[in-house]
Amino acid sequence: MRFMMLVKANKYSEDGVPPDPRLMEAVGKLAEREMRSGRLLMTGGLGPSAQGARVYAANEALMVKDGPFVETKELVGGFAIMQFGSREEAIEQGKRFMQLHLDTLGPGYEGQLEIRQIIGSEDMIG
Repeated sequence: MRFMMLVKANKYSEDGVPPDPRLMEAVGKLAEREMRSGRLLMTGGLGPSAQGARVYAANEALMVKDGPFVETKELVGGFAIMQFGSREEAIEQGKRFMQLHLDTLGPGYEGQLEIRQIIGSEDMIG
């Protein structure tokens, strides 16, 4: 089963502040280990919403709204696509990832990781 791990944005990622180098080193080591295991399929960070846009469809028309977007807590700052045997295994990995943030950045860190199963055509057959 494939899962998308969505790291929520925060005021620092939205301001374009580079991540703490200690965190990047720790995440890099974790990513390297998970890639070797075959669980990590893809990962990436997203630029600030000020560089993005949203396309809306309503009343048979399209509208484009340029960023930045106000609700930072609703924005995605990065993602990983991972392969696990179960939802529980994905949650355990998510907890390890967020614990790595706490261990590296200290007790003042606040963050959120959303875990969602990816449903593809292979999941809908049979």
